[in-house]
Amino acid sequence: MAFSIPPLPWGYDGLVGKGISKEQVTYHYDKHHQGYVVKLNAAASSNPDLAKKSIEEIIHTERGPLFNLAAQIFNHTFYWNSMSPNGGGEPHGPIRDAIDASFGSFAKFKEEFTGAAVGHFGSGWAWLVKDPATNKLRVHQTHDAGTPLTEGLKPVLTCDVWEHAYYVDYRNDRAAYVKSFWDAVNWDFANANL
Repeated sequence: MAFSIPPLPWGYDGLVGKGISKEQVTYHYDKHHQGYVVKLNAAASSNPDLAKKSIEEIIHTERGPLFNLAAQIFNHTFYWNSMSPNGGGEPHGPIRDAIDASFGSFAKFKEEFTGAAVGHFGSGWAWLVKDPATNKLRVHQTHDAGTPLTEGLKPVLTCDVWEHAYYVDYRNDRAAYVKSFWDAVNWDFANANL
């Protein structure tokens, strides 16, 4: 197969202590994330040129269903890494300085990001991105399979706000899920992405 699903960085039950159950992670990772990989491999089996491309190359060169599959693979991989069993709390290191410089304070950033995640209409993603044009961080939303990679923005963190990301644990209470995201947010990953 041309494409594979990266392993979860912390296992199926790694976020139980953060309010995200093993059942939720298993369903999300095995059914949704893996499903995008299976469909992209099916397309690549009859398209040798597609099979030679990386996920990022497909995102930048394809549109329609192939873009959607590749972007969802990228977004989900990024999402899993945006959380950690050792995550949560206040940011530390360079990401703290960048947040303070861009938003004024962590509290203001958290409020803006939470508003974007909870208030996003329909399916999509809330992102913390770095804008190369201003060298500042900002909150950004993408719809459906959209990704900052196609908009010249550097992703730093993301929260999946498709219903499949939280429905097992929280039904339709997206705000409660986003609170769990904050309890698990991986500031080390954010620092690495700066």
